[in-house]
Amino acid sequence: MAHLQHRRAENINGDFYVDRSCIDCDTCRWMAPEVFYAANGQSAVHHQPETEAERLHAMQALLACPTASIGTVERPTDIKTAQQSFPLLIDANVYHCGYHSEVSFAATSYLIQHPEGNVLVDSPRFTPPLVKRLEEMGGVRYLYLTHRDDVADHQKFRDHFDCDRILHQDDIGMGTQSVEIQLSGVEPTPLTADLLIIPVPGHSKGHTVLLYQNQFLFTGDHLAWSANRNRLVAFRDYCWYSWSAQVASMKKLTHYSFEWVLPGHGRRYHATPAAMQQQLQQCIAWMETV
Repeated sequence: MAHLQHRRAENINGDFYVDRSCIDCDTCRWMAPEVFYAANGQSAVHHQPETEAERLHAMQALLACPTASIGTVERPTDIKTAQQSFPLLIDANVYHCGYHSEVSFAATSYLIQHPEGNVLVDSPRFTPPLVKRLEEMGGVRYLYLTHRDDVADHQKFRDHFDCDRILHQDDIGMGTQSVEIQLSGVEPTPLTADLLIIPVPGHSKGHTVLLYQNQFLFTGDHLAWSANRNRLVAFRDYCWYSWSAQVASMKKLTHYSFEWVLPGHGRRYHATPAAMQQQLQQCIAWMETV
């Protein structure tokens, strides 16, 4: 938990603060940009919440912080309200789970509330308030893991919900050898009529993305929106397998239509299918120059 004695000097005076244990994951800054900002390589509070909405957003960011680096001077009385707000609705029946895990360096996890069984996309922290809410929303049928990095508490979710985990064989490691559904090859694999798993080797050899209803693309560490560059990007400095393979995988995505990019790391992006394709082409052009 955050410690007041380690409060960063960059915080504005008031109730909320960020301490020096911050790992600069950016989570709080995109969840509550009206409250948190980047300052000297970590996050800090630049504006204390003044409205109920700002307060709720700040509390949600506090709960989502993977290192518990956000604290309040006064003991919060509205923590249960924030807990009950997760998972947070993004659009339609797609949600942001919150409760990011330090094990996966704060990767974002999502929930698809699906008539054939709910799908958890990558693993959040296994924490009682979230688990209770997932139970209330119908449990978890599948735990789809985009790649080896963002598996976090996958075993705990498997044990609790008896869900089938999904991961490509090329990304199976010591901690994931018992995954129930192990994908292989480079051809797309339908999970249901409206869920398609697409292999995109590059960041890791067995990386895949999940396309839902030709509208939502869950991209793991393959593709994300950069607020600094104001465009879609891939992570050249964090490509563990093959950059040329990742470029080829990115080109594969131009054959699909989608409106949302929902990444594990980086920020999500929403646009018309035509605008998304334009952004994707610009990303590919940039990738081919670095």
